[in-house]
Amino acid sequence: MTAQTIQTDRTGTRGPGPLSRRQLHIVLGGLMLGMLLAALDQTIVATALPTIVGDLGGLNHLAWVVTAYLLTSTAVTPLWGKLSDLYGRRGTFQAAIVVFLAGSMLSGLAQNMGELIAFRAVQGLGGGGLLALAMAIVGDLVPPRERGRYQGWFGAVFALASVSGPLLGGFFTDQLTWRWIFYINLPFGVAALIVTSMVLRIPFRRLEHRIDYLGSVLLIAAVTGVVLATTWGGTTYPWGSVQIVGLGVAAAVLLALFLAWEARASEPILPLRLFRNPIFTVAGAITLLLGLALFGAVVYLPEYLQVVRGASAISSGLQLIPLPLGIVVASAGSGQVISRIGRYKVFPVVGAALLAIGFWLLSHIQVGTSTAVLSWWMLVVGLGIGCILQVAVLAVQNAVDHRDLGTATSATVFFRLLGGTLRTALFGAVLLNRLQHNLAVLLPTRNRAPVDLGALEGAPQQLRALPGPILHPLLESFANSYQVVYRWAIPFAVATLLLALLLPEAPLRTTAHIGGGEQEATPDGG
Repeated sequence: MTAQTIQTDRTGTRGPGPLSRRQLHIVLGGLMLGMLLAALDQTIVATALPTIVGDLGGLNHLAWVVTAYLLTSTAVTPLWGKLSDLYGRRGTFQAAIVVFLAGSMLSGLAQNMGELIAFRAVQGLGGGGLLALAMAIVGDLVPPRERGRYQGWFGAVFALASVSGPLLGGFFTDQLTWRWIFYINLPFGVAALIVTSMVLRIPFRRLEHRIDYLGSVLLIAAVTGVVLATTWGGTTYPWGSVQIVGLGVAAAVLLALFLAWEARASEPILPLRLFRNPIFTVAGAITLLLGLALFGAVVYLPEYLQVVRGASAISSGLQLIPLPLGIVVASAGSGQVISRIGRYKVFPVVGAALLAIGFWLLSHIQVGTSTAVLSWWMLVVGLGIGCILQVAVLAVQNAVDHRDLGTATSATVFFRLLGGTLRTALFGAVLLNRLQHNLAVLLPTRNRAPVDLGALEGAPQQLRALPGPILHPLLESFANSYQVVYRWAIPFAVATLLLALLLPEAPLRTTAHIGGGEQEATPDGG
């Protein structure tokens, strides 16, 4: 392949591409496999945790099995994007796959809780790269005008993986062993590695670069402080404790130092000039709020089904189908329409409005809410999320220079993951506060002694063993608390709507970023 095969002329018409349509579809399939694995591992472990504790012990460190992955995947996402801008997308994506597979294999072989937590952190290091770089590679290969139809499917894959994780985790734990929730990654990860090695060719100009090591360390440390504070706050330590306040102050100081350093770094990991682009700034804020919505819906709906309705992990996963169905339909459908009309702003506006309506409907959830009614409500929420999920990424990729494509894309994914982390702090605190209030009102004092909220949420099947005078007020307390959680979510959906109205709309380009536009390039061999 010569450089001429990937150049674009000055009229903006794309020349012959380095990949045929068939090759492009094969590559996109490999990228979606990578994203599927990384998104699944954010949620698939949850339903297996009681069994894992039974095998490995370490109950006091149980939360770290989830937190370790969330922490590292969120913290390193901007670093993967910058590395791909500096050294090429293909090799960086393959490196992320290898790290993720190594973490998966080691997690499956773990013999104690300490090993499992450490290996989950390794998994997260690779998972953050998979989530960010898959979308950046799409930005390299497909012009923005055509990109909507493909990114819609990526959004659907991400949402489907996030929702189906607990279902698959329960299945593997019940039918095989919990170790298979990690081993299942290996064949699919190898397939993604083979596809990208054989078919993916991304032109890349090799230049001398510097890695912003200090900026990377400061950002990772700041994100670590945020994740730990929001994970431990209200559970391991009180919100006003020295530990949580100290983590919050440390995170704020580290963030200030990071911003000061980025303003003077020669090749910053997150260039502050990106924030002077209104599309990048507004889309980033929308994505942050969407992270709150997406992870809030994914976490609390199955929790409601299992705690209040008594559904098993597998049954609750099946009852959740309307949510990912709505995301798939809206994400894929909006992508197709965007590719036809070349405009994208209407979809986040419609999506945010649907999201607000959906949360308002869910704020009426009760113990006796029928499955049919709940399915319609979840469908509305799913349609809202699907209209927004990938449009923000598309808008950002269309608005930035090719030199910033990986950095800007990974930053957008980072904002979404950070929103999911903040969800833990906000909605978790609201749920706990309302539960305590509702129990004080609905449950007689003499019946509160045997009630352990943390244990019941971790193993909801224990609820059915409680006597009626305790069980019924307890179910009512949980249902009323979920109402308040979704009531609190409505203002965030409204804020998303206001931001969507402010989102500038730039014409979608008809040329891909491949090869850096008019510049000559050489094929990236990895």
